[in-house]
Amino acid sequence: MVCVIGDIHGCYNTLVHLVKKIKGKYPSVPLYSVGDLVDRGQFSCDVIDFIYKEGIKFTPGNHDYMFFHYIENPQSVMGNSWLYNGFEPTIESYEGKNYKIREHINFIKSAPLYYNLDDCFISHAGISIKFKDRLPSKVLIDKQKLDDLIWSEIESDESILWTRNQLLNLGKLQVVGHTRKEEVQYLKTNNTVYIDTSAYTGNLLTAIVVNKDKIIDTISIETAEIDLAGMYR
Repeated sequence: MVCVIGDIHGCYNTLVHLVKKIKGKYPSVPLYSVGDLVDRGQFSCDVIDFIYKEGIKFTPGNHDYMFFHYIENPQSVMGNSWLYNGFEPTIESYEGKNYKIREHINFIKSAPLYYNLDDCFISHAGISIKFKDRLPSKVLIDKQKLDDLIWSEIESDESILWTRNQLLNLGKLQVVGHTRKEEVQYLKTNNTVYIDTSAYTGNLLTAIVVNKDKIIDTISIETAEIDLAGMYR
């Protein structure tokens, strides 16, 4: 059994309250996140500190990758894209704490782009159906072929960081964020659940508890107003 948290987007206070609520119901459940720790909300630096301190495993989102690419190579395609995707609150969250940027970038870079667990497959945006013909039938067993495909497409619109296309049925539950929903949405056709419930716009931060391919609980909390950037207050 695992618990997976949706896109956080700098909503630190909301995250703290959600984790407290989760631990109240499931004290020993392993915690994961589908990424997008940074941008748009007010406290990206604090979110990463908390994720690290609590030992929450995460798959980086496109916003996390844009952040690290900008710091390492601002002229790169992904680095330059950060300037058009809600970066300002992230920069502001490091005011007086610039020494943490390199540590946080390394933390993001070290995180895997997916977790293939017994209970589910976790990633930020998911495995696009576009790659159906390029993947072997037992893709989840052949890790090397899956990794090769993911890295060859990492900057494409259909990548595991960016796709909003229909997702491939992997033969087990895919848990993804990235595509905002008002509430958790499960699609039976491809056995995928979307858990980004738009925390940064003032809706909800949501987590699901999964056991052996089955969603057994959904835990949500309304976004704390203090976490919202000015445009969403």
